[in-house]
Amino acid sequence: MRELNFVRSGQLEWRDRPDPVLENGTDALVRPFVASRCDGDTLPIHRSVSRGMQAGLRLGLIDPVVAAITGDVPFRGPFGIGHESIAEVTEVGPEVRDLNVGDVVVVPWALSCGSCRECRLRLTAKCSTMREESPGRALAAFGFGPASGPWGGMVADSLRIPHAEHMLVRVPEGVDPLRIAAASDNLTDAWRSVVPPLRERPGGRVLVLGGGGQSIGLYAAGLAVEHGAEVVDYVDTRDARLEVAEALGARVHKLAKGARAPFPVQANHFDVAVEASSTSRGLRRALRALRPGGICTGTGYYLSPGTKLPVMDMYATSATLRVGVSHVRPVLPDLLDFVATSGFPAEKVTSLLADWEDAPEAYAAYTTKLVLHRARITG
Repeated sequence: MRELNFVRSGQLEWRDRPDPVLENGTDALVRPFVASRCDGDTLPIHRSVSRGMQAGLRLGLIDPVVAAITGDVPFRGPFGIGHESIAEVTEVGPEVRDLNVGDVVVVPWALSCGSCRECRLRLTAKCSTMREESPGRALAAFGFGPASGPWGGMVADSLRIPHAEHMLVRVPEGVDPLRIAAASDNLTDAWRSVVPPLRERPGGRVLVLGGGGQSIGLYAAGLAVEHGAEVVDYVDTRDARLEVAEALGARVHKLAKGARAPFPVQANHFDVAVEASSTSRGLRRALRALRPGGICTGTGYYLSPGTKLPVMDMYATSATLRVGVSHVRPVLPDLLDFVATSGFPAEKVTSLLADWEDAPEAYAAYTTKLVLHRARITG
């Protein structure tokens, strides 16, 4: 079968790998037919970071946990890339009762069993069952290379899904798969950053700092509007993303580039902040923007082992900072039900819709949110 491989910065290509087969009775095989590019995938694609990050790890300038996710030489190709997909079930093991061939499903980016301690705590991206297969592994996931397991990337002709009845979540009838192309990660990451905090603070004010997590920030702004935030302020440096955020109902503010650029929103004003700029400065700005009791979620990569935080500001305002990988599987049913009932137009964030066959060129495009698609086999 074919799989899209990251080779080096700016170069991706189709490569052959053995067809996956059912290995356990609880497995299923699926065929992705919609795939989207995670915001984080652009880091190695658009920048030659492998050698620089290797040196940073050696010199202590990059947190060593990065190596546990990507390997001692981060983003060394070739490896199968991609971890957001909608797929159709093509085969199920004899112990799978609740899935059928032809079902359309979301495939979460991280592998999980559904029954270990971490999964019971809804921390499915840290599933101990899947990580125990390789001691020291920080994640068991699609699309990050061998350091995160043998699962390959999702831009592929077939995937083996262990613990399939737990892992796979059916797409509700009537929901366009292109609308929820990023549900495996970025769309659900945005959901966890705004919807639970707004449930704790109904009608709260929301600040979104966009740019690093390009699509995450935009999805978060739209979801905050749809969930009744009093106001949603979206801050970014790029006009194209500001236009999308405004179309989703947010108030937009352009941030000038540079460390000394004034921040265009006031401090101590927001109940919820989403830090999707992936910068330590963004974290500090978001935390200082919170009202007493506010909640900030950091969705990006913070690579430095010494990221500075305004702890006294947080102390004075009783602020909460939430960071960590997204635990997609527990919240997927709520997200999909919401999209099915509300018609939330997540597809407005898609900036490039490309044919599956064009994946090597399209995946390298400088664009906010790439979505690939091809015809289903069964309908």
